[in-house]
Amino acid sequence: MGWKEAAEPVLTRMPAVRRPEGHVPFKEKLMWTAGILMLYFFLTNITLLGVQTGQGGDLFGQFRAILAGSQGSVLQVGIGPIVTASIVLQLLGGANLLGLDTDDPRDQVLYQGLQKLLVVVMVALTALPMVFAGGFLPAQPSLQLGGLALEQTQVQLLIFAQIFVGGVLILYMDEVVSKWGVGSGIGLFIIAGVSQRLVAGLIQPTTGGFFFDWYRILTGQVEVGSLVSGAGLQTLLIGDGHIIALLTTLLIFGIVVYAESVRVEIPLSHARVKGARGRFPVKLIYASVLPMILVRAVQANVQFMGQILNRQWAGMPAWLGSYSGGQPDGGFFYYVSPIYSPQDWMWWTASVSQEWWQVMIRIGIDVTFMVVGGAIFAIFWVETTDMGPESTAKQIQNSGMQIPGFRQNVGVIEKVMERYIPQVTVIGGALVGLLAVWANMLGTIGSVSGTGLLLAVSITYKLYEEIAEEQLMEMHPMMRQMFGNE
Repeated sequence: MGWKEAAEPVLTRMPAVRRPEGHVPFKEKLMWTAGILMLYFFLTNITLLGVQTGQGGDLFGQFRAILAGSQGSVLQVGIGPIVTASIVLQLLGGANLLGLDTDDPRDQVLYQGLQKLLVVVMVALTALPMVFAGGFLPAQPSLQLGGLALEQTQVQLLIFAQIFVGGVLILYMDEVVSKWGVGSGIGLFIIAGVSQRLVAGLIQPTTGGFFFDWYRILTGQVEVGSLVSGAGLQTLLIGDGHIIALLTTLLIFGIVVYAESVRVEIPLSHARVKGARGRFPVKLIYASVLPMILVRAVQANVQFMGQILNRQWAGMPAWLGSYSGGQPDGGFFYYVSPIYSPQDWMWWTASVSQEWWQVMIRIGIDVTFMVVGGAIFAIFWVETTDMGPESTAKQIQNSGMQIPGFRQNVGVIEKVMERYIPQVTVIGGALVGLLAVWANMLGTIGSVSGTGLLLAVSITYKLYEEIAEEQLMEMHPMMRQMFGNE
């Protein structure tokens, strides 16, 4: 008996959000999406019961903008477990170790059940070290809960249970949006987290907000210094002036919107309806920027292990890693940590204690990891989301369309698609990885990280396109039948 037969009773019984039986009106989709977004913000503001306030630190650190959620809240783990489970499944699927045919309805159910089971396991594996190791979420020595007096171990179990429930909730919230709303829940949560930080970085009424800092500069509360000597220029560009961060943020918006519009359009015509024509766009960023979540999640998990080892292993060798202020400043974990801001690589400033060659090694590893990883995960993403040449050819054939001048045959359409999709996928994935590192090195408003800003802009653009498509199909119901959305 194979693993599928053995696991089928468990995987087919995993709770699932029911799919809509017919067309969901656009207004109803918006209501579901807005409702889940409100629930997300509500849960991020529910503080974990039993945690010592003001203690510990965010284990995800700079990755929080990408992995969503909120430190010390019920959504402590964010979308991290979902992304990690997706990576595991993509690697297993890419190596053909699962033996699942996604065209088979039975295997589709097994795949979805396996994904949910993996997410639940990852929620537990992520929450355990946060609660029971390293003091990341230190529990109160005792807690009076109603008529019950809980000891520290019981308080830790209570914290773990809250995080676990939050991790499972965000899984099903994502599923609700995917089936009943607009876009995907993961994309929605990333937009919410990044937008919140971006707005705070602009108008925060305390030190750190762009407008507030410029008010302090203009009123003389901040000493800028001489622009000739360079000190004043440094203050305006990368210090309290945030000029480079603002320009980088605006450039990212412009570059992503432009890159989304760069495409190769393959002409299509309907085989049975004369005069019905269309185009299949192969965008420069064909796999979108979502594979960047997977690349950064791998780095986040590596840094996650480093933080745990640093807390638990008092005699950790210096070559493996040394830490200062909760961040690696030497050894393996320093070299593989991403560049977060200008203060991480400008070795001629006081903020960097490492030698220039150490900083260059770190930059080189980060660039290589993001470019190569971006290309590899873009390929995995295209293949597992039915965007590859074979799946695309079948979709075009099933819709009744064909490429003018070619026979109406799946194999012929697939060969045409193979001229464009694989190459564009690799180029787009590598380009997005390079762009993310560049944005991180220059910094962004609100310290949302370059990757987080890239994700937010690209997901928002795609959400806009999807809303426009939904509105068009709402006005012309026949188009839903033509494109198989009915």
